[in-house]
Amino acid sequence: MSKKILAIVMSLVLVAGIVCVFASCGGNGNDTQTEAPAGNEQQDASSNTASDLAYIKDKGTMIIGITEYEPMNYYDENGKLIGFDTEFAELVCEKLGVKAEFKIINWNTKTTELKTKTIDAVWNGMTIKEDLKASMDISDAYVLNAQVIVTKAENKDKFADAESLKNASIAVESGSAGESEASKVATNIVPVATQADTLLEVKSGAADCAVIDITMAKAMTGEGTDYEGLVYTGSLSEEFYGIGFRKDADTCAEVNKIIDELIADGSLQKLADKYGVTLAE
Repeated sequence: MSKKILAIVMSLVLVAGIVCVFASCGGNGNDTQTEAPAGNEQQDASSNTASDLAYIKDKGTMIIGITEYEPMNYYDENGKLIGFDTEFAELVCEKLGVKAEFKIINWNTKTTELKTKTIDAVWNGMTIKEDLKASMDISDAYVLNAQVIVTKAENKDKFADAESLKNASIAVESGSAGESEASKVATNIVPVATQADTLLEVKSGAADCAVIDITMAKAMTGEGTDYEGLVYTGSLSEEFYGIGFRKDADTCAEVNKIIDELIADGSLQKLADKYGVTLAE
């Protein structure tokens, strides 16, 4: 009897061994199953790279980073935000099917604001510069601009060109194209928070002159303005405005298409005439 039991046990052990051998041979099948999730993970990672335009449309708003200055983005006597860039952005957003939401930002941190999605666009008379192109996508040029010298009317002949600024104290918006141009010709630079603040510096006598966008100089200085004692004289550079979007996103190309449509139907020129700006050709 014990011999029979032993034979049965040995038979079971033999069968178990054969099953194990076949299971080993089937190991590649198990490997295939473990590779499948890896493939799925790759697909998930790919799907997480969502369209920036879809992101904006899904939330229903485009958050637009601005600073306040006339005639691009400023408040009227009733506290309503108006201006060329304000209405321009609203036209584009309407065509995108989203609402334009404006947010005052620190101009020096505009790139970070885009990257962290605190804002979706920088749309505030932003000068197109090569260094900015490395950190954001920039739309086609839409407005012609220049950096001009603003000073008191009695000093208009004294501060009229780059040469005359060598020993002058010059107020500029920190991080602006005006600061870049002024720094090329003078050393006594007075950085302030906004372009509007540069005019206060000149009006109060804290600075001899300011270097700001001609769009602002035309709108905010001279007779009938809050700065009628100030005038703009010479130009330091000619440049163009563009709209900033997140780097390598699909929003910029779509907005460029809409800009072309607004130029073709005359809407953008009508807006330029309203606010006294010159469209880029």
